[in-house]
Amino acid sequence: MARYGYARVSGMSQDLEAQIQELYERGECDEVYAEKYTGTKKERPEFQCVLSKLKEGDTLVVTKLERFARSAVDGITIIKDLMNHNINVHILNMGVVENTPTGRLILSILSAFAEFERDIIVERLNEGKEFAKQRGDYREGRKKKYSRKQIEHALQLLETHTYKEVVEMTNISKTTLIREKRKKNQWKSPNYWLDRI
Repeated sequence: MARYGYARVSGMSQDLEAQIQELYERGECDEVYAEKYTGTKKERPEFQCVLSKLKEGDTLVVTKLERFARSAVDGITIIKDLMNHNINVHILNMGVVENTPTGRLILSILSAFAEFERDIIVERLNEGKEFAKQRGDYREGRKKKYSRKQIEHALQLLETHTYKEVVEMTNISKTTLIREKRKKNQWKSPNYWLDRI
């Protein structure tokens, strides 16, 4: 039953040595995997490597939850998956999460924090939307890639140039140009309004 440590810092200038030392000393790890990667990146080669090494009865040791998870929700998903394979997770500043009453209690506390984290994110997003609506610059959905002025200019160019030429001049895709031209022609048609009466 091996104990594998995982250390990570998000900045290239940050030092990994303190984490590695703590994993060997306090975590009593047989082997430690370390990398400098931001938590938002999905592909963390060293983390994937340590996960592939873990077998039933082994323990993954980290100094803190955020060292191997992008969020509390992500952390719980990973821990549950490892627990289902009878792999323990030892978070040095929290305790051992294993399939025991104590381990399940720790997981429940983590789940509560994950739910709290989600609620806070939703609340902040809603506050941001409300603030933007009050300023008058809020728009639901993805931000438009091109302004109305740019589209109008491209459509004017289409009167004397081919689609290929306009795409090269404006970097607006042919698909977008066709869609916008169709929309414009719809608006010009008297049937457009008659159909909506």
